[in-house]
Amino acid sequence: MRKDEELALAGKELMLEQPFYGMFLIGLNKEWNNRIPTAGVSKHNINYKLVINSDFWASLPHDHKKGLLWHELLHIVFDHLNLRDEFADKKLFNIAADCELNQYITLSCLPDGAILPSSFPNLRLDYKAGTRYYYDMLQKNQDDEDVQNMIGNGDDMHPTWEEFDNLSDSEKKLLKSQAEYQLREAAEECLKARGHLPGEISEIYKRITAVTPSKFNWKAYLRRFAGNSYIVETKLSRKKINKRYPDAPGMKFKPKKHILVAIDTSGSVSNDELIEFFNEIKHMHKTGTEITVLQCDTEITSVESYNPKKDVEVKGRGGTEFDPVLEYYNKNTKRYTCLIYLTDGECYTTVTPRGRMLWVISSKAQINEQLPGPQIQLN
Repeated sequence: MRKDEELALAGKELMLEQPFYGMFLIGLNKEWNNRIPTAGVSKHNINYKLVINSDFWASLPHDHKKGLLWHELLHIVFDHLNLRDEFADKKLFNIAADCELNQYITLSCLPDGAILPSSFPNLRLDYKAGTRYYYDMLQKNQDDEDVQNMIGNGDDMHPTWEEFDNLSDSEKKLLKSQAEYQLREAAEECLKARGHLPGEISEIYKRITAVTPSKFNWKAYLRRFAGNSYIVETKLSRKKINKRYPDAPGMKFKPKKHILVAIDTSGSVSNDELIEFFNEIKHMHKTGTEITVLQCDTEITSVESYNPKKDVEVKGRGGTEFDPVLEYYNKNTKRYTCLIYLTDGECYTTVTPRGRMLWVISSKAQINEQLPGPQIQLN
C-alpha cells in the first residue's frame, strides 16, 4: 500500500474512533519530507502543517501510525508551539509536553518508551495535570535517573519547532487564531455528527467560543440611535401569494438595519482595545443587525461584511486619519443606516458626517470633545 493510501486509511480509522481528531486532521496540510528524522508540526503560511519522514512512517506498525497523527494533532490543540516561548529549557518542555498529551492517546497506539507519568516512577506524577506541572516537576527533579536518561536520550524531539522561535507576536497570534478557527470548525462538525466532544477538547472549545459580555446594551441603544432607518431586504417565498402571477413565489420584504462599523487600526490602538472592539461588534450583530466592517489607519485597508464565524484579519497599524472613513460614509449614506466608529479618539477630522454617526471610545482612552457628533465610552 502506498504511503498516501496508508495515511488516508489511518486518518479514516482515527475519524471513526476519535471523530474530532479525524475532522481536525482533514483540515491540516500534510507533507512528506525526509529531511526530518521522524515527524512534526511545521509552519505553512499562517497555518500549521504536518511533516512526516516517509521512511519513518513505513517503519511503524499500523496502530502507531494512527497514534503518530493523534500525537501531532494534540500538540496543535494544546497550543504547545506557542506555550514553548514561556519555558527556558526547551528540551525539558518537549518532554513535559509529550508527557501530557500521550495520556490522551490509546495505549495500543503508542510506541514502546512513549513518555508518560509512569516513565518517572520516583516522582509519582499526577495524571493529566498539564504541561507546566510536568515541566516544574521535571525541573525540580533533574537529578532523578529517569529524568537524566530522558534528557540525554538523543537530539531534540521536535526539530521543526525551531521554525516558530523567531516569529513576530502578530505572526504567532495569526497562527493561533487560525488553529482555533479550525478547532471550532472540527468541534462543531463533531457535535453535529456525534453530539459530544472528548473531555480535553470540550474545555478548550468552551474557552475559545466564550463571548465576553457586552459593555453596552446595543439592542436598546441601536433602537434609539438608528431610529426607524432600515435597509429593506427582499426574498422570494412560496408561502407568500404573488397577486400578479398566482403560480409564482411572492416577494417577502424584511426591514433590517445595516450599519457601517469602522475600526481604528492605527498603531496607537492596543491589541486589548482591538479585542474590546471586536467583542462589541459580536454583540451588535446579535441584535439582528447587518454589519459591514471597515478598517482604517491613515487609509481604508478593508471593507467587508461581518461574519461571526470568521476571524477578521487586522490590517493597518500605522498612523491615524479619520477623514477617509467619513468621506467613504458620506458617499454611501444610502447603503447604511448609520456609522459607528470604534477608536481611541486620538485624532481630529475636518469632515462633517452627513448621516447618523456615533463615536465609540475604548475603555483605555478618553472622550475627545473636538470630534463631531455623539460619543460614548466603553467601561
